[in-house]
Amino acid sequence: MKDYMQVAIEEAQKSGSDIPVGAIVVKNGEIIAKAHNTREKDNDITSHAEILAIRIAEKKLNNWRLDDCELYVTLEPCPMCGWAILQSRISKVYFGSFDTNYGAFSKLKLNSYSNSNLKIFSGISEDKCNDLLNKFFKNIRK
Repeated sequence: MKDYMQVAIEEAQKSGSDIPVGAIVVKNGEIIAKAHNTREKDNDITSHAEILAIRIAEKKLNNWRLDDCELYVTLEPCPMCGWAILQSRISKVYFGSFDTNYGAFSKLKLNSYSNSNLKIFSGISEDKCNDLLNKFFKNIRK
């Protein structure tokens, strides 16, 4: 099995001045979309890695329904991204770092407001994902 979270981490490292978050969408064992945060670069509040990866996957599949797709993301999705994930019908989400303030699934339990069968797996490569975020914020504070 491929290390999909490592691919998401590598994508997160492309975030530049944005918070380093990477996301990939996998269908039938194939990566069909990759994205990283570009909110600062695009001056667009919706340019989160998850939203961008979902948009790419939708175009590739020519369908907004991402049934049987999996999302790997380095940071737990925020409520905006969480709702997009639920609405897109992604079947599984794997995330690394927990968002202890606004985590859509661990903190806010957003999936309880939907009849989705979304399966959530947390703490995947958590140390690597945390390290990426900690280094970014440490550099910001200098």
